[in-house]
Amino acid sequence: MIVLHAVFPIEADRLDEALDHAETLVEGSNEEDGTIEYCAATDVEDGTTLRFFEQYEDAAAFEAHTETDHFKAFEAALPNLLAGEPRVTRFEVDSATELDL
Repeated sequence: MIVLHAVFPIEADRLDEALDHAETLVEGSNEEDGTIEYCAATDVEDGTTLRFFEQYEDAAAFEAHTETDHFKAFEAALPNLLAGEPRVTRFEVDSATELDL
């Protein structure tokens, strides 16, 4: 499994636009073959930071995601939305267990 955590600091006056792009990206990404889960949220400590949590069955599913129209549209819009450097961390996970709470 491939897991990504992406962090995007967004210009405050562009947040609504960024959220619109994020909504389209999340919706399209969750329909892709090989996507386990794809979600985005604003950071509770800094409401102008978007965080994406992405889970893919394998590297091929992630690579296919980067070729989709919704990903390319978000990627093209991103430079005009950013207030700083984005950070993306990729994890390769051998196993995952859901915890009982």
